[in-house]
Amino acid sequence: PVTAGSIVVPYGHAIGNEKWRGSEISQRLQGKVKLIFEDGLGLVDFHLSNKTCILYISEADLVAGDEFKRRLVRFRNASSVGGIVIVERTSISEQYFLAVQKLVVLELGMVLLPVANQGEAAQLITQLVSFSVREQSKDRTSNPFLRKQCSQLAEASVFRTVQQIPGVGKTKALLLLQQFGSIHRLCNASVKELETVVGQTLAQQIYTF
Repeated sequence: PVTAGSIVVPYGHAIGNEKWRGSEISQRLQGKVKLIFEDGLGLVDFHLSNKTCILYISEADLVAGDEFKRRLVRFRNASSVGGIVIVERTSISEQYFLAVQKLVVLELGMVLLPVANQGEAAQLITQLVSFSVREQSKDRTSNPFLRKQCSQLAEASVFRTVQQIPGVGKTKALLLLQQFGSIHRLCNASVKELETVVGQTLAQQIYTF
């Protein structure tokens, strides 16, 4: 499934596909990027914001055949989110690179960023997340109430408590705390207010709980 666009990325975080847990990329990102792993991201490897995601093409993908091309075309056809394609350009994959460049940039109109290895990819993702945070923070710095909310997210106990609500995982807990700022305000939120953050079904569950 192509889920790009239906994922909401909490402020200052990135969401990684579960398959990258324990990989060199995720290890290199630790301490630099707040990374949450989720199942069911479909074709996408990393969501950097609500508008930008990354599709990663490894050396092995390039050598294995055309499956990665089908994946890129499916993503482009089904998603309005900006896709950045990171490609491992090595001595082995070099022979495929021009064809990939032509497909990604000219035919699909997406951004292509070549890297030598996963370590370099992690550096690139860190920079892209920082850029994304700077862009989002422009909207937030003028509002002191939103600044206050961000500082409260640091309280791990509050974060853990919100995760105890049935159906609420790490991502939704962050979104709820960003929106409401405290457990007290979350408890007093109406179904309509909750709906704007988590959708109708879960809003009703949270309200009932």
